[in-house]
Amino acid sequence: GRHPDAVAPNLSRLAARSVVFERAYCQAPICNPSRASLMSGLRPSTTGVYHNRNPLRYSPAGRDVVTLPQHFRAHGYEATGSGKVYHGKYPDPMSWDSYSPSPFAQSHPGPAYEGPLHGMEDMGNLEWGGIDVADEEMSDHRSVSDCIEHLQKPRHRPLFLTCGQTVTHLTWVTPQSTFERFDPASVQLPEVVDGDLDDVSPVGRRFANEGLQARMKSEGRWADAVAAYLACIHFADQQMGRLIEALDSSDRAQDTYIVFWADHGWHLGEKSHWRKSTLWEEATRVPLMMAGPGIEPGRCSSPVGLIDIYPTLVELCGLSAAPHLEGQSLVPLLEDPRRDWERPALTTHRRGDHAVRSQRWRYIRYHDGSEELYDHDADEMEWTNRAHEPALASVKEDLAGWLPTMDAPESEIEDGPGADRRYRQRIAELMA
Repeated sequence: GRHPDAVAPNLSRLAARSVVFERAYCQAPICNPSRASLMSGLRPSTTGVYHNRNPLRYSPAGRDVVTLPQHFRAHGYEATGSGKVYHGKYPDPMSWDSYSPSPFAQSHPGPAYEGPLHGMEDMGNLEWGGIDVADEEMSDHRSVSDCIEHLQKPRHRPLFLTCGQTVTHLTWVTPQSTFERFDPASVQLPEVVDGDLDDVSPVGRRFANEGLQARMKSEGRWADAVAAYLACIHFADQQMGRLIEALDSSDRAQDTYIVFWADHGWHLGEKSHWRKSTLWEEATRVPLMMAGPGIEPGRCSSPVGLIDIYPTLVELCGLSAAPHLEGQSLVPLLEDPRRDWERPALTTHRRGDHAVRSQRWRYIRYHDGSEELYDHDADEMEWTNRAHEPALASVKEDLAGWLPTMDAPESEIEDGPGADRRYRQRIAELMA
């Protein structure tokens, strides 16, 4: 709903049968910490999983944590799926009864990319393009096909099924027929203002890729990149349509809950930034929709977090509570999306850097004590930092009361040559 040129009819149909959480936020604006938080039910500030190189199972708090699928398995469910759900480098075999293509390989290989892509390879593989392949050759299509097979199999146990999509992750590559559907000459670009970051502290400003945004404008590639991203959204929508259609035609249609989510947001030039990895609205806000038995469609404007998915599903499915969870069940909001909800959403990016998002305000406090405060009633794009205004001191104080009371040390890092092999060995030891 944030871009007029997005073409996502299948997700629109899902939204029409869901409670749509209009202010949903990730617990970390990068892949691994966000997914580790959702699946474990623990905040990054509890586990010390702040970066993509921190495996959840290397964390003292995460080593033996019962993950969301493990909790369902303990209650008689078969847990399986295909596609990226944990961070690609750190799959979690102990979470599943099985996984496709394998417990240590969440996603299928995609087609080989022949010829040059567009974009800026020297700026962190921010590249895009269309390739002459059929949809069936794309890795996300294969993951959905695997999940459709799971839905069609006869089973004697209830099913916990996950399906991950990676097409909107760099690089942005789709079949040529999808890529050509979006004309850069006609796409709408984000609205930005010059000097947007002049009122942001040096600590906050360092997160912005200002040089990349300047190149996008000077080299005339901005619209090309936005069009490519829209193409990826459309391809993902087509795959989700296949999966939902298969569910609706199965004998599981009437007793299945659907949760649609993404691990973080994405800047396409807003606040002079590209990619994720900030505590601003565009990097932290995510889609979140829930549908299923007894859920009446509606829209909820209360701030919620991905960390709330675990306790919500536990309550919806009537399982015993998992006592370690730091999120809060959203069942009251599913029952009445307009009910009062005082709890804001909390996002962490690196140790000691946090954002609190209430229905009206975004408050950011960095590890050096510098602050940002944005009034979303008047400033949706967060152009004006009002943290310095004395009249808003009480607003900052109230929001600061939701900051975490601990910032766990960064957990052990796994990186460099042989990292995959070492990780497999460590996981095998834990499973033994």
